[in-house]
Amino acid sequence: MSVLAAPPRRRPRKKKKTLASRLGFALRGVLIGAGALVAGSVLWAGLYAVAPPPGTLLMLQRKMSGDVIVHPWTPLNEISPHLVRAVIAAEDTRFCLHKGIDFEAIDKALDEAENGRKLRGASTISQQTAKNAFFWNGGGWLRKGGEAWMTVLIETIWPKRRIMEVYLNVAEWGDGKFGAEAAAQARFRKSAKDLNAYEAALLASVLPNPHKWRVDPPGPYVRGRAATVRTRMNHVGRDGLDACVLKPR
Repeated sequence: MSVLAAPPRRRPRKKKKTLASRLGFALRGVLIGAGALVAGSVLWAGLYAVAPPPGTLLMLQRKMSGDVIVHPWTPLNEISPHLVRAVIAAEDTRFCLHKGIDFEAIDKALDEAENGRKLRGASTISQQTAKNAFFWNGGGWLRKGGEAWMTVLIETIWPKRRIMEVYLNVAEWGDGKFGAEAAAQARFRKSAKDLNAYEAALLASVLPNPHKWRVDPPGPYVRGRAATVRTRMNHVGRDGLDACVLKPR
């Protein structure tokens, strides 16, 4: 009597991934990546809310180009209030009034451009702090988008005093000098807390381009710009435009 062999068992076929499942997998990956970026940026900003930034990408860039980096950290209460008023007067008179991005200043700049005047920057101190502390110099939508996000983040997490403190400690003043203390020692041979109003106005005047404009000695353009800043400093103090950083006089 013959015994019939059992038919071979078929292996289950692997289900082919559909387009929808592939898209779902890709979307999950994007969401996980975006969530990690958001969480990482929040942690980073939270760390800098209490700890001094050890350095910036611009400092690394300058070091690689041969500069000797000088970057002493100085608490805000050891920096002259004249310098606080000077940078507000020179860079962002609405610093205490906006939430990081000054849409009123942007609209004004666009209106001036439409009327034939040169398009001026409307970057706030908060935006400059976000760029200097977390990003690199230069344009591009990636950096600008990241800067906008970090600006909103630090305005949410940090008080205005902390934003000003970080700004004055990571700002570049040329020749590898970063921060108010390094600039004051290099340009005036004194501590940042001892800067007078005119010296503060000079330092604030060269911030847009510290490699082109010099404080020691200042040329005619810098002297004229410093005089304008000095006048604006009086308005800043009189109108309380520094009240979110300094105690009212």
